[in-house]
Amino acid sequence: MRTQLDSWRRLKDLAEPAKHWSLQKLFSQDAERAARFSLELPDMYLDYSKNLIDEEVMGSLFDLAEEVGLVDKTRAMFSGEMINTTENRAVLHTALRDSSGSAVQVNGENVQTKIAAELAKMQNFVELVRDGEWRGSTRKKIRDVVSLGVGGSNLGPKMVSQALKPYADSELRVHYVSNVDGNSLAETLRPLNPQTVLFVVSSKTFTTTETMTNARTALNWLESALFDKKAVEKHVVAVTSDFAKAREFGVLEENIFEMWDWVGGRFSLWSAIGLPIALELGFDNFEKLLRGAENMDKHFLSAPINENAPVLLALLSLWNTTFLNFRAQAILPYDQGLHLFSAYMQQAEMESNGKSVNIHGEPIDYQTVPLIWGQTGIDGQHAFYQYLHQGMNVVPADFIGSVSSEITIEHHQDILLANLIAQSQALMNGVDANSLRRTALSAGCNLQEMEQIIPHKVHQGNRPSNTILLPRLDPNTLGALIALYEHKIFAQGVLLDICSFDQWGVELGKKQANEVQQALTKPGRDEGEFDSSTRGLIAYCHKHRSLTV
Repeated sequence: MRTQLDSWRRLKDLAEPAKHWSLQKLFSQDAERAARFSLELPDMYLDYSKNLIDEEVMGSLFDLAEEVGLVDKTRAMFSGEMINTTENRAVLHTALRDSSGSAVQVNGENVQTKIAAELAKMQNFVELVRDGEWRGSTRKKIRDVVSLGVGGSNLGPKMVSQALKPYADSELRVHYVSNVDGNSLAETLRPLNPQTVLFVVSSKTFTTTETMTNARTALNWLESALFDKKAVEKHVVAVTSDFAKAREFGVLEENIFEMWDWVGGRFSLWSAIGLPIALELGFDNFEKLLRGAENMDKHFLSAPINENAPVLLALLSLWNTTFLNFRAQAILPYDQGLHLFSAYMQQAEMESNGKSVNIHGEPIDYQTVPLIWGQTGIDGQHAFYQYLHQGMNVVPADFIGSVSSEITIEHHQDILLANLIAQSQALMNGVDANSLRRTALSAGCNLQEMEQIIPHKVHQGNRPSNTILLPRLDPNTLGALIALYEHKIFAQGVLLDICSFDQWGVELGKKQANEVQQALTKPGRDEGEFDSSTRGLIAYCHKHRSLTV
């Protein structure tokens, strides 16, 4: 058990006094603090000095990483060992962006051969579509791509497409639909011409209810407009591990791109799941995304623990959540391109490490991951920063920004960066009553009147944060940023002694949704197995559906 480790016990002892430290005092006592607790890589700069840490805390965290065998377990993941123990699978999203040519064996097979073949197939297809050689069933050029997927098959590619919009051209417009709510698909399809649309249906099993419901509706839309039962052959491609089901749907074998069970959905954008990214941005930019991630992979594998960016983020998350008991974390990008990054990281971290048993299936009695939330920083400042600054709960934050922008408009980037830096400073320093009094007096305010207001203006400060700066947001740096957090999640799971690569909590809800769906679509079905609340909700749906039909 983790709690029995010497380093864990030492960290628990160190946490009690650390809860009462002053970040301002730590900075005033050490002129080199920012340099001591920061790290510069080719693709980014990480400043983690605004955390409630000192050399002793960090030393104990490094000891924990060594005591749990983090380095060996990292090598095991990269080499293809079955580290997803509950599903007996390898975890090899890193192999998808490995350009070294080194063999990676899974069950005696070199998966790099398959990956290389699939990348070549993707590149050929992307070039055919973008060059206008691949055409629809009426021989018109494809103008719009609609990506149908959910979860990891949707959010990762969508986030990347949004982040790298400046690198897109006018060749193709890519649209993402994940919600099974019919309005979402209908609104997307309404302005499109069926003769110039290509659907990319992404589902590992090709049975995902939401995705396949949308896919069948899309196929009906195509057939009703084109009067051609074979429309699917030139307007639908599939990304799946079940070729048979895709063929049953009508997708030609050569139009099926492969997924593998050693790539989890939330880590899959580097695979054929990223086909919509490559279609929108061009395959060369997709390659640059892979190379940026590969650079971070090399850093994660080779850098010592105390200079390893993903390990540092994982250790700080553990310190803040498990030992200091801060139960939420905000992801705050100050770059409009990253407006979906908070949601993407919420999915990646909480689905991976939101667990309550260890890797052996034993209950654990410590906090695992925090609640992850956030949005773009400027919008957040006018939404929930009040809570961050003066709320009862301390929420550590990751501030993420780009020094330069692809869109250069005078002053905009300086104002953006000024806000990013100032907010992390304000969360750390706060403002006390005496400072407010001095400011009021120097401004000639009536101090007696001000005394009533001062308590409302006090900011406690002492709220931890990390700051990550990219030189600019481009395919290379975005790849590195995503991989940084992927490896943080893996290291976090090792430290917490949990399996990061299953998601049984997702499966239960899906199973029960299928049972409820049967009751909704077949009135009179025996509903005795449901609780009274579920039966009441189903009855209400039947009642009001009959009134509106």
